[in-house]
Amino acid sequence: MEQPLTYTKETLIEKLKEIAAMGFVPNARYGNAGGIGNTIEDLLGIKENNLPIPNAAEWELKTQRLDSSSLTTLFHIEPSPRAIRFVPLVFLPKYGWAHQEAGKKYPVGEMSFRQTIHGKTRSDRGFKVVIDRKEKKVLISFDAESVDSRHKDWLTAVKERVGLHELDPQPYWGFDDLEHKAGTKLLNAFYVQAEVKKEGKKEFYKYTKIMMLRKFNFEGFLKALEEGKILVDFDARTGHNHGTKFRLRQDCLPMLYAEVKVII
Repeated sequence: MEQPLTYTKETLIEKLKEIAAMGFVPNARYGNAGGIGNTIEDLLGIKENNLPIPNAAEWELKTQRLDSSSLTTLFHIEPSPRAIRFVPLVFLPKYGWAHQEAGKKYPVGEMSFRQTIHGKTRSDRGFKVVIDRKEKKVLISFDAESVDSRHKDWLTAVKERVGLHELDPQPYWGFDDLEHKAGTKLLNAFYVQAEVKKEGKKEFYKYTKIMMLRKFNFEGFLKALEEGKILVDFDARTGHNHGTKFRLRQDCLPMLYAEVKVII
């Protein structure tokens, strides 16, 4: 019977250096958007980003295109107080606006509440992430004074529905809940970034940046929220709440770990 493939951290680092030295390699899964991860998994001889490093905490392989502006979803978690079901029952009816597909793809009265917000500046509709270290909460705040003038009709509607004061109650995530959720999602990782080039329809990858990331760091997570590196993404319409996501900007993953070792 064939022995399952295992690596030590040292042998894995050597193998990753070998792969980096290969230069551009063809996408192993033609037409697959996850080609960067799939290709390096094939080169390592592993399945699905879980690294077979025995006798250690769980490790995973995280891959990303260099110079991509896309956000990485870290996890989904709805705000508290959960009994209120804040997004579908407060944000949508009280702070929502007409969905652009209302009366076409969706019914005439279809409402939308889509906001991607963070702790650095307020959104054009006046929403912001606020971190209260004393109460150990990450809160969502609303300030009517900060709403862009192009949304004045919407602001008038909000005033009629609920008034222009701060959210009451304010939706929030407790530090303990967030730290647990993030800690179970952000395992120790080998973080690999690749240059991408195309020849005809075929993609090629060159693995040029590799880091070893250890021990999730919650203070780094809060700092990333404050600096606008992590964003909170609400995406609901009348017919469906797509869930509340915490999403990360390109290149910011090392902020979320206590130990960062550059391999290449």
